[in-house]
Amino acid sequence: MTAEKYDPFVQGRFPVGVRSIQALDKARDRLFPCEIWYPTTPGTHPLIIYSHPSLGNRRAATFLCTHLSSHGYVVAALDHSETVAAELARKDGETAEQKAARVEAVIANRVPDIRFLLDHLLSGADSDIQLDPTQIGIVGHSFGGWTALASIDVEPRIRAVVALAPGGASQPRPGILPLTLNFNWGRDVPTLYLVAEDDVSLPLAGMYELFERTPATKQMVILRRADHLHFMDNIAEKHESFRKMQWPAELAWIQKEMRPIAELCSGEQAQLFVRGLTLCHMDTMLKRQAEAQRFLAGDIQAELAARGVDVIVH
Repeated sequence: MTAEKYDPFVQGRFPVGVRSIQALDKARDRLFPCEIWYPTTPGTHPLIIYSHPSLGNRRAATFLCTHLSSHGYVVAALDHSETVAAELARKDGETAEQKAARVEAVIANRVPDIRFLLDHLLSGADSDIQLDPTQIGIVGHSFGGWTALASIDVEPRIRAVVALAPGGASQPRPGILPLTLNFNWGRDVPTLYLVAEDDVSLPLAGMYELFERTPATKQMVILRRADHLHFMDNIAEKHESFRKMQWPAELAWIQKEMRPIAELCSGEQAQLFVRGLTLCHMDTMLKRQAEAQRFLAGDIQAELAARGVDVIVH
């Protein structure tokens, strides 16, 4: 009897439970809604944190969180501070100075949110979910991708990163969050970039810049004919809604430049790309699976092409 071939794209063998909790950060007096996806089979499992994009929430990529959990990971996400703290919410009539100060505060709270969630989970508050505190990864999209990369500066517990079309490039487009990354990691945290070829909001040139600056073992795979929202649930619906929104003047270029979803790769293709390669990276770095390592080192382009997905491996 031969062993089954490693296939990170198919659903895993673990039944998945989903739990909604609220976690109180006493230091900042904030109550965070959190979601935890977990294998219902007894055992100790690695932990992966998911960080959502701006204008998103903890359930922005349930397709990914569920997939990872079905392969034996506990996945946890919270609604970041800008969605729960009244003082960080947009206000009518705010001045340019007030807006800049609010945006700065939103950015400054992102990494503390991740550290709080880790502290909460590892404290044993949900004691029936057994976590391996030595095997922790993080994945984030857009502002969440920046959050994942920025967390490594100060969070030694994280051992692997998947950055999905992350922010933080040095020349953001008008109206895009002014994010910066120091990359003061001081250690090797293996990082996988999954990015979009036709990303209007965070163009590919910025992804190349961040990749080159990343001081770690790294790999980047580019999804062809994909835009910035090809990393979420309900891709077609979100993309068209985003494309047709009435934007303020400083963001009007988004509406002009985004292509209709019919001209781009499908949501099914994009989600297969994201869930399979994210899992493969975590299996390689957290579980030390030799089959996953061989898959990532092999012909990813051909593997995905066989599944109808067109990519460029950088």
